[in-house]
Amino acid sequence: MLRLPSFTYLQPTTLSEALTMKADAGPDGMYVAGGTDLYPNMKRRHQEPRTVISLMGIAELRRAGRRIGGSADGLTLGACITLTDLSAHPTTRLSAYSAVAHAAELVSTPLLRNMGTLGGNLCLDTRCNYYDQTYEWRKAIDFCMKKDGHICWVAPSSPRCWAVSSSDVAPVAVAIGAEYLLVGPQGERVIPAGRFYHNDGINYLTKQPDEILAEVRLPAPEGWDAVYHKLRRRGSFDFPVLGVAAWVRRDGRKVTDARIVLGGVASWPQEIPEAAAALRDGELGDDAIAEAAAAAYRPAKPLDNTDFDLSWRKQMTRVYVKAALEELRRRPG
Repeated sequence: MLRLPSFTYLQPTTLSEALTMKADAGPDGMYVAGGTDLYPNMKRRHQEPRTVISLMGIAELRRAGRRIGGSADGLTLGACITLTDLSAHPTTRLSAYSAVAHAAELVSTPLLRNMGTLGGNLCLDTRCNYYDQTYEWRKAIDFCMKKDGHICWVAPSSPRCWAVSSSDVAPVAVAIGAEYLLVGPQGERVIPAGRFYHNDGINYLTKQPDEILAEVRLPAPEGWDAVYHKLRRRGSFDFPVLGVAAWVRRDGRKVTDARIVLGGVASWPQEIPEAAAALRDGELGDDAIAEAAAAAYRPAKPLDNTDFDLSWRKQMTRVYVKAALEELRRRPG
């Protein structure tokens, strides 16, 4: 049985109190929300904080559905809203934000969605077949560079870690152009979702360790729509081997802008500009969809870091991008 190491658990009730606790704990302190990612990692000794600072007692982080500026310009979501509440929220469920709700409801199992949070999924640790093992297993083959070692077992000659981003909600957030509010010792800053992530398995976030992801701001639904499709081995609860977030803005039947973002294939949600370019200034016809799917297929380079055969995974990129765009085409413009 894997057991948690000993640690001090703190429960602040305000953001300022949480920041002070983190400053006192220093590098040995970590924030936690639902804990569905951190605690299993602690059991496997991937992460070993001596002080764990819970964010779940901070009321302002659990707000949902507040209109930005008190108007219909957008929607804000507290980072500690649970995935269950997010997927069932009436504003996200029955609006242009339905892709956000759908991605949330595809995460893991109901029990873990009851605990897991929006912010936790957006900050999810990267994964790979070699990293996601027990301490004893990793020690037996020699540790990887992501934790305690000096080699990436996915690509032994590589100078970087190739663990992949397995968030379901992050590709949708990047695709729809969401913004994140970060709060830290130096104050607040707002950054686009696409700039929150690095394509590096170790340093995969631009957020500083002492910053808190406090709020997610969704843009106003003005002429755009988005969908999310997910490939996984078991349809009931697995991490994505591939996630496809497709976003289009239309003027009547004409696509004026588009974004295609892939999850589960790189260390960050990977936007494919060439796929979006194939869709702009035309209709979502068969030829445009096929061209966009082919454009997403070309840069896909699966490695031995997740499940399934590598060549099959690459083929599925084309299949899933096509299916996502066909779903958007069926929806009223």
